[in-house]
Amino acid sequence: MQPLASISSLASAGGPRSAGWQAQLRVDYVVNKVAQTHRGQNEDQVKQALNDQLRVFGVVPNAKQMAIYAKAISALPEIPPTGHR
Repeated sequence: MQPLASISSLASAGGPRSAGWQAQLRVDYVVNKVAQTHRGQNEDQVKQALNDQLRVFGVVPNAKQMAIYAKAISALPEIPPTGHR
């Protein structure tokens, strides 16, 4: 599965960076991870997963932005289980 947002371009770009660029990388990483594991689930569950995982990375989530991400992720179709047994 392809990530929703590209973080490699931010990480590899040289030169001056704006304040908070590391926090944004962490947010992008967590949103991509949660989008793969919680898609199609209830918005509250997605929001909780985002909040929990962002705090692990030392990021205090913005409530409005997390609500937007949670709504988008919960609207995604669930990934069907693989044929592995």
